[in-house]
Amino acid sequence: MRAFNYSQIKEQKWDAEILGLIAAIYKESGRQEFYLKQKPHELEKLVEIAKIQSTEASNAIEGIVTTNTRIKQLVQEKTAPRNRDEQEIAGYRDALNIIHDSFDAIPLSPNYILQLHKIMYSHMNNPMAGLTKNVQNYISASYPNGHTEILFTPLSPFETPDALKQICEEYNRVIGNFEVEPLIAIPIFIHDFLCIHPFNDGNGRMSRLLTTLLLYRSGFTVGKYISLEGKIAQNKDLYYDALNKSQHGWHEGTEDVLPFIKYLLGTILSAYKDFADRFAIVEEKLPALETVRKATLNKIGRFTKQDILELCPSLSLSSVEGALSKLVLTGELKREGRGKATCYYRLK
Repeated sequence: MRAFNYSQIKEQKWDAEILGLIAAIYKESGRQEFYLKQKPHELEKLVEIAKIQSTEASNAIEGIVTTNTRIKQLVQEKTAPRNRDEQEIAGYRDALNIIHDSFDAIPLSPNYILQLHKIMYSHMNNPMAGLTKNVQNYISASYPNGHTEILFTPLSPFETPDALKQICEEYNRVIGNFEVEPLIAIPIFIHDFLCIHPFNDGNGRMSRLLTTLLLYRSGFTVGKYISLEGKIAQNKDLYYDALNKSQHGWHEGTEDVLPFIKYLLGTILSAYKDFADRFAIVEEKLPALETVRKATLNKIGRFTKQDILELCPSLSLSSVEGALSKLVLTGELKREGRGKATCYYRLK
C-alpha cells in the first residue's frame, strides 16, 4: 500500500493559477461574511434552495433521480420515500442536514465517515451501510459501442481501513499544525478518498459530503447558500476528467494532483461568485417587478422560472410568476414552451 504524507505537498511550489484561486476564494469568503451581516434574513432563504439542489444534484450525478416535486417534498417536508431512488435521496438529505447543523462537532475520522455512510443508507436495507468495502471495486468507463474500460483500480478491501485511518490522521495533523493551506489539503484529501474508494457503494456522494464538511470546518461556508454539488453536476465531464488525470501514478505516489485541486478550487470560487450575484439582487429593496427584471439581466440565453426564483429568494413563487408575465407583456421577455418546459429569454 502506498504511504500517505503531506511533506512533499508542504514543500511544493504552487503555480500562479492555484495561488490566484486561493487568494480569490479568501477575498470572496470575506465578502460573504460582510453580506451575511447586511441581509441575514433574505440570504437565509438561500439555504433551503441549496439543500434541495445539493441533494438532487449529488444523487443525479450517480443516476439516482426523482421528480422536482418529490425532491422538494423529500428535502423540505421530510416525507417518506416511495422507492429505492427516493430512499437514497432521503439518506443523503439526512447526512447533509447533520453536516449543516453540526459540522463543528464532526471531526474528521474513520468512525465519523462510517457513521455518515450509515446515515446515507438509513432508509434502505443495505448490509454494508457504515462498513468499508468487502469486494474489490473498479473505476471504469462505458462507451456507446458497449465496450467497458477500467480506468483505475482502487485499494483492495484488505488495505482500505488502514488507508482511511492514515489519510484522516495526515489531514488532521497538517491542518492542526497549520502546515498546509486548507484549500490545498481539502482537495488532496478528497482525491485520496476517491482513489481508496472505501465503500462498495456511495463513494462519490460521500466525497461530496466530506468536501462540504471540511470546507465548513475551515470556515468556507459558501456551500450552505450555493450548492457545490449543483456546480459539479453542471460540469460533470470536467470533474471526471480532472479526477482521471490526477489518478495516474497514485499507487506509486507519483500522481499529479494539480488538475483535481484546480478543478475543485475553481468550483468553490464559482459558487462564491454566484453568492455575490444573488446578494446584488436582494441588496436593494425593490418592488417585485424590478427585482425580477434585475434578475433576468443576470441571465444569458434561455432561463426558467426556477432560475429566477433562486436569484430572488425574498420573493414568493406567485410574485415571480406575475413579474415574468408582465415582462412578457411589455416585450422585454419572450416565453417559449408550455408547462414544465416553459422558458424565457430577453428581447432587450
